[in-house]
Amino acid sequence: MDYRNDDALRFLATRRSHPPKLMTGPAPDHEDLTRLLTLAARVPDHGKLEPWRFIVLGRQTLDALAPSLHKAVLASGQDQAAAEKAASAFASPVIVAVVHSPVVSPKVPEWEQVLSAGAVCLGLVNAALAAGWGAAWLTGFAALDPDFGRSYLGLLRQERVAGLIHIGTRGATPPERPRPDIDTKTEWRP
Repeated sequence: MDYRNDDALRFLATRRSHPPKLMTGPAPDHEDLTRLLTLAARVPDHGKLEPWRFIVLGRQTLDALAPSLHKAVLASGQDQAAAEKAASAFASPVIVAVVHSPVVSPKVPEWEQVLSAGAVCLGLVNAALAAGWGAAWLTGFAALDPDFGRSYLGLLRQERVAGLIHIGTRGATPPERPRPDIDTKTEWRP
C-alpha cells in the first residue's frame, strides 16, 4: 500500500507564514476556526494529557486589549515605539492564543508537554495555510509577560502562552526568505 502524499509534500516544501501586516479581514468564522483547531490538536501527545488549550481572540476582544497591552509595555519600562509595536500586533483579524497548560504526570516530563504545545502552534499555522488563510506564529510581550497573560488572558499561574497564531485573509504574498543550509545543520552517523 502506498502512503505517499505528494500534495502534502508540495505544501510543506512551499509553505510560508504570512505576516499579520499583510493580512486583512475577514477572519475565519466560528465553524472554520473549529475545524482548524481540531486539525491543530492532532499532535504528538505522550500520555494523551492534552497539555494545551486555546483562547480565540476576536476583533472586539483584540480592540479592547490593545490599549491595555500598550499600557503594560510602557509600565514594563519599554519605550513608546515598543508599546505601539506590541499593540499594533493586535490588528490581525483573529488571534488564537495557544496556551501551554502543563499536567502533573509521573510519566510525562513537562518538557515533552511544552513540545506538544509547540506542535499545536505549528499545526494551527499549517492548517490555516492549507485552508487558504494567511497565518503566522508570533509571541511578543503579550505572550511572554506572565502578568499580562494572567491579568488579561486569564492564564493560571502554571500556564504560559506558547504562541499567538494570527489568522486572516491573505494579502500580498511575502517574499521567500533564506532557508537553512541542511548540510551545515546535519550530522550523519552510519
